[in-house]
Amino acid sequence: MPPRTSILFLALAGAGIVSAQTFQRLGTCPTLGCVFPPDQTDFLAGQLFDIRLEVHAPVNGSEAYNGGIVNEKFSFCIQSGKGSCQDVTTFFKLRDPALEKWSFSYFEDLFARDAGEITVVNVASKAYRAPGTYKAKLTYNGGSTTVATWTVREPATQRKAKNVLLFIGDGMTQPMITAARLIAHKSINGKYQSLMQMDQMDNLGHQMTHSVDSFITDSANSATALYTGKKSSVNALNVYADSSKNSFDDPKIETIAELFRRRIGGALGIVSTAFIADATPAALCAHTRDRGQYAAVVTEYLYGASAVNASYAWPTSCDAPDVIFGGGAEQFIAGKGSPNGTDFYKAFETKGYNVIYSNTELKSAPVKEKTLGIFSTGNMAKWIDRNVLTENLNGLKNSPTGDGSDATDQPGLKDMTLKAIDILQARTKRNSGWFMMSEAASIDKMMHALDYDRALGELLELDDTIRASIAHLKKIGEYENTLIVVTADHGHGFDVFGGADTKYIAAQRDDRSKRGGVGTYGESGLSGYTVSEGSLPNNNTIVYGSQGPNFPVQWNPRYTYAAGFGANPDHRESYVLNTEGPRVATVSSPEGIVVNPTDNVDGFNVGGTIGTTESQGVHSLQDVSVFANGPGSEAFRGVYSAVDIFFKMADALALGRANN
Repeated sequence: MPPRTSILFLALAGAGIVSAQTFQRLGTCPTLGCVFPPDQTDFLAGQLFDIRLEVHAPVNGSEAYNGGIVNEKFSFCIQSGKGSCQDVTTFFKLRDPALEKWSFSYFEDLFARDAGEITVVNVASKAYRAPGTYKAKLTYNGGSTTVATWTVREPATQRKAKNVLLFIGDGMTQPMITAARLIAHKSINGKYQSLMQMDQMDNLGHQMTHSVDSFITDSANSATALYTGKKSSVNALNVYADSSKNSFDDPKIETIAELFRRRIGGALGIVSTAFIADATPAALCAHTRDRGQYAAVVTEYLYGASAVNASYAWPTSCDAPDVIFGGGAEQFIAGKGSPNGTDFYKAFETKGYNVIYSNTELKSAPVKEKTLGIFSTGNMAKWIDRNVLTENLNGLKNSPTGDGSDATDQPGLKDMTLKAIDILQARTKRNSGWFMMSEAASIDKMMHALDYDRALGELLELDDTIRASIAHLKKIGEYENTLIVVTADHGHGFDVFGGADTKYIAAQRDDRSKRGGVGTYGESGLSGYTVSEGSLPNNNTIVYGSQGPNFPVQWNPRYTYAAGFGANPDHRESYVLNTEGPRVATVSSPEGIVVNPTDNVDGFNVGGTIGTTESQGVHSLQDVSVFANGPGSEAFRGVYSAVDIFFKMADALALGRANN
């Protein structure tokens, strides 16, 4: 094929058009004929993907067709440039797959949901697995057509970066970065005396985070966009969500990690402060419509997609990453959440991994071995609890060994990232280089919980990790060879709008009086977090100073920031640090989700803006920032789609080059 190929058709609509709102027959399928990958999909030259075709016949509802009887005679052709449209089996030299049939149901809108009026759809489908690179026209129901315009982007021919270090601040927005700077960096007369490391990166851009069928994303489809260059649906990891019942047979897309392994053979690392089967780390290797299939994710890390769905061989994989660091021991311990009760610690050891469980073991681990580090059950401890309120690590019974003890010796993001760099560097074959993703996961998790202090602590830890990684790469002579990208997968509607006198708020007796302790504009005052000299504040202030610069000296001053959230449940605000552990702002009740009576008892009530079944804040539409240093980093300037992150990293590595 030529290096750039575009395929254009005129689309003739079938029956009705699916609503773009709450309920959809299938998000990427506006007609009764569906093509996956859908219209407007871009590909890297040589990137592998599946094709699935579906023809729908609704039994009832506004799109009812032919009494629900599916016309099983449909055809599919591919056209390259101005050439003729060739049958897909001829174009890709494939056998025609067997016809699949099933049915599914959905509600057409909220009124149908309330009335219990279910619309049933019968489906006929064919799947063409991993054909390679081109694109498409489905003809069905006696002449109706669905058309997809697919483009293969012209690939970079020269490799600029030997290594790529991708930092994901999950859920991180520019207002959060601004707030973190406020509490951790001193200002004099409005001028900061020091800056975040992110502030000092060479190139700044912004990415738009819409998913394929909704304008608010979750971490699964947003990570899919970053890692594959393809838009997907909520909860989907590196697949296009079809209508079948099997969450593992949806059409797959090759990720940048799989491409890097297949075309270059470099070392691969995955680091996260979440449980390691969570969406953002999982999306580097896993393929499923349901991000909650944690056991399958761990299986794919080790054995590839074919071990999860043996019905066909997916021809690429992450090939057992060299480094996996994070939480989530329940997916590894025999008899817990692992598939069929498998002892996955032992399975990884059998595949040549050194398995470690603590920060002490991390520090002494040899760098030439593949290494699995699982440091707790669930998500890892937050920076504030690990470094300031260390008593909160006790009594959790979250040891990664499963022995019921407490995981009190957990590494932080910086510890894991620097060790991962050393392992990847030691395991790099010849000059193939390495690719690593390092995620500050609990920026997002604590924003969901409306625990702004812990979220900002996680963000400051990320910034400290970026700073330390740059210094370490310079020390080992790899900085000039490494593209460093810092971004988020999506946003939260958080921002700081003023200051708060927490002592005054606590002393008032009713909500309206308590709100008098919030100051805006000139009454917002200055940050009470950073103390440069002299004695520390009163004994009620939590002090932490051993971490060095770029973190607050105290975390619970009288005068704090006042922040709000764009999408939140009913809750109570007092703007003080929750000292007993991560915040729990709501509880369940017979009436739905309500304010937790033990949370922020000195605060005032804030009315919710989302459904009464939602217990936490949710993601927002905001564009998110992109920061970049190193070879190829100039490409990250400007405003662009989330999918372009994939193509910019792939071009820096020349992954689309034919002779890789």
